[in-house]
Amino acid sequence: MTDELLVVNAQLGERAAVAELVRRWRMPVWTYARRMLDAERADDVSQEIWLAVVRGLPRLRDPARFRPWLFTIARRSVNDRLRAEYARAEAALGPEAPAADDPAEALVERAEVMAGLAGLPVLEREILVLFYLEDLTVQECAQICGIPAGTVKSRLNRARRLLRAHLTEKGYRP
Repeated sequence: MTDELLVVNAQLGERAAVAELVRRWRMPVWTYARRMLDAERADDVSQEIWLAVVRGLPRLRDPARFRPWLFTIARRSVNDRLRAEYARAEAALGPEAPAADDPAEALVERAEVMAGLAGLPVLEREILVLFYLEDLTVQECAQICGIPAGTVKSRLNRARRLLRAHLTEKGYRP
């Protein structure tokens, strides 16, 4: 059964359809959140994402657009979490303290590529994750991020350059 048909069935109140959508998309959503955050925060944010999806599913007008709609919710949830953490860190440090570093960057201790990805600015990292790791099109990334397709392309270009520079600095040859 296609996602579109599952969405329609879920909108009609069929719980099995909702369960199947969650089963299909649970890992891709968690993986997206994990690539933007650490594992513990990804678990929390994933639960928030699915709560928002279940609540918002009846209002999804075009069931064929479920995937971009889902990742738009995921993006918004991740950004909300990062904003809240940055605000708390800034408040704790006081007005004269420097801005907090990306908390995901400090927690990623795996392969150099993941370290390089974590070191990217959030906007560039987000586009790389959506485009390469979630396999979304430029148009879908633009829709999810609420930006023009040209901006997606320029962020992809900048993100690739930054990642390449990081890997070269660590001794990897792109």
